[in-house]
Amino acid sequence: MIMNAIENIRLIRVEKGIPQKKIADALNVDISVISNIETGKRELKVSELEIIAKSLEVSVIDLFTYPEKYVSINNINNDDIAATLTIQLRKEKKDQVLRLVFGDNNLEILNK
Repeated sequence: MIMNAIENIRLIRVEKGIPQKKIADALNVDISVISNIETGKRELKVSELEIIAKSLEVSVIDLFTYPEKYVSINNINNDDIAATLTIQLRKEKKDQVLRLVFGDNNLEILNK
């Protein structure tokens, strides 16, 4: 799943015409680091997801679901919606990713 996010980062960046330098500046790294992330030569850190999403002007969940856009259930009429998101993570990263995607308020519910 993280490889999809990496590919989506590149696709969103190119589609929006955002240079790698903008993401590099946001992460405070050299532009070559962004190139290496996008080509799979460097691992993407969970802590970098939120910063990258902000620099691309999307939400973190959009990095995983692109080209589909995450839609808040609050914005839907009365239609039932089912959504499944599968992410394979090391156990120690689970809570951190859940907080990034769903916020602190929903973490307790998601862990049940």
